[in-house]
Amino acid sequence: MSDFVRVAAVGDVHLDADVLGRYRPALEHLGDKADMLLLAGDLTRHGTPDEAHCVAREFGDLAVPVIAILGNHDYHSDQQDEVAKILEDAGLIVLECSGTVLSCNGLRVGVAGTKGFGGGFAGACASEFGEPEMKAFTSHGRELAERFGHALAALDCEVRISLTHYAPVPETLLGEPLEIYPFLGSYQLAQAIDGAPGVGLAVHGHAHAGSERGTTPGGVPVRNVAHPVIKQAYNVYQLPSVLAPV
Repeated sequence: MSDFVRVAAVGDVHLDADVLGRYRPALEHLGDKADMLLLAGDLTRHGTPDEAHCVAREFGDLAVPVIAILGNHDYHSDQQDEVAKILEDAGLIVLECSGTVLSCNGLRVGVAGTKGFGGGFAGACASEFGEPEMKAFTSHGRELAERFGHALAALDCEVRISLTHYAPVPETLLGEPLEIYPFLGSYQLAQAIDGAPGVGLAVHGHAHAGSERGTTPGGVPVRNVAHPVIKQAYNVYQLPSVLAPV
């Protein structure tokens, strides 16, 4: 059994035909560096099937399992179900308020994922009050976070990983205008992460001008892996192979 699980991750690659091939050279030897690859949403520019085929070509048939979620860009054309199917047909595992368990170095490693949604953070967050539009905005984020939290906690594994597009903490938004924090993430995602046992890493994207590192109130490391933040094809994070409570 290895001492570490190696998790490669990137988000916000925004692929279309114009940038097809940008990431592939760095991915060819990924199996030597990581045990899995997480894609943290905004895989396309406008969420079209043609762009999804570009993602499938770029990230399909790699030496490690690829686990993806969709982001807000991938929903833009209202064809997110077709986008997800194209990725799944290429061998990617696409999550939405669901999870999967992989065997890595003798460990069961579980990943649960959701796009997530906005809503803001403590002291500056939306509430389910007032106009129907405000209640719909706020309740959508709450419902996704609750369903995601159930999926994360239900994983039958020894190490848990959270994969979202929207940010669970404000620390990884530093560099973004404070006024748009409610549209970049939600404290309810952090509550879901902290409510599940043995989460070793939380990965997200979305905040192009944000910062890489943060921590949930419960102490889970959070990493913003948006490509404009990490400025490379992927980052690799090592999780200690310590048995977590299940």
